[in-house]
Amino acid sequence: MKAVQFFTDEYLEQCKKLSPDHIATFLESFRLMHAPKDKTKLISLKIPESLLTAFRRKCEASNVKYQTQIKILMKAWVCR
Repeated sequence: MKAVQFFTDEYLEQCKKLSPDHIATFLESFRLMHAPKDKTKLISLKIPESLLTAFRRKCEASNVKYQTQIKILMKAWVCR
């Protein structure tokens, strides 16, 4: 059983002031957050060792997993 949410009158008044764009942005973010995850596919890639080593070290220094950073870069390139 899901818990019932209770909202204060102040919060509800604040929500009434939201623009349609803010509401649409919230709903889209909520939809994406709860959407099923995309399938992943294992790939094999040949990369010069020195490049991979430098990339991994930079990721470690930034506290980011290197495969995650590869996916971030790919997504940014595709979406531009």
